[in-house]
Amino acid sequence: MIDNTRGILAMSASVVVFIFNDALIKLASETMPAIQAIGLRGIFATTWCVLAIAVRREWRHVHRVAQPMVAVRGFLEAAAAVSYLLALAYIPFAIATAVNMSTPLFLAVLAVLMLGETVGWRRWTAIAAGFVGVLLVIQPEPGDINGWTWLVVLSSLVGALRDIIARWVPPVVPSLVVSLSSAVTVGAVGCLWASLEGWQPMPARGIAYIAVSSLLLATGYQFLIIALRARAEYSVMGAFRYASVLWAIALGYVLWGDVPNLLAFAGIAVVVGSGLYSLHRERIRRAG
Repeated sequence: MIDNTRGILAMSASVVVFIFNDALIKLASETMPAIQAIGLRGIFATTWCVLAIAVRREWRHVHRVAQPMVAVRGFLEAAAAVSYLLALAYIPFAIATAVNMSTPLFLAVLAVLMLGETVGWRRWTAIAAGFVGVLLVIQPEPGDINGWTWLVVLSSLVGALRDIIARWVPPVVPSLVVSLSSAVTVGAVGCLWASLEGWQPMPARGIAYIAVSSLLLATGYQFLIIALRARAEYSVMGAFRYASVLWAIALGYVLWGDVPNLLAFAGIAVVVGSGLYSLHRERIRRAG
């Protein structure tokens, strides 16, 4: 049964939680190597998930982290998180967030290819316009591959595939166990990578940023999984992720003094507009 309201509310909550989580990780990355911050955050997030599982007495389900779809989703989560957070350390906050808004666009395409959802020509046009908006934000120039920004695009594609896989996670697996799988995988990848590069001293301020960030991350995992399991339509629910752009612009200005140029603002408007138009077309389709 379709439950768009539950999916929309959970997705909107995850947007706010994740954007503040990202801001704290960017602040932490200013005090230590980015990959080290990612690994430490994964350890903290794993701790929060374990405590939550203990409180809810769901230990009997922990073995389900080894189920194929749970494990695959955890791997994709690690790939998406590591690539995005590494890039976030090197590019403006609002720009990274705006480019990451290509996730719903990738999600709509993958939902057609992998889930058989129907998308009309108008929404295909909106999706294409959204990708043009992403290019306006990236502003590629001859001889300049904008490597870190393109890494965010790759992260968005992997993130969309992760969200598709979440639909195939058996309902018997509690959301907390799925969150635990993600946290453990991200923590393991980050810590292993940081160890290979050489672990660096960490100031108390950076550790505090990561501790709070990890709590927000664990909370965001829960909201996102609830949204993805709500049987809401991706084409509707995904549009609500665009609210994070406004938060990112505000936080980027307050914390780092970042202000996107006019072309980037135009790209952000195109990306957000394409998502909102997709939502509008979906409402018309359902009303008909």
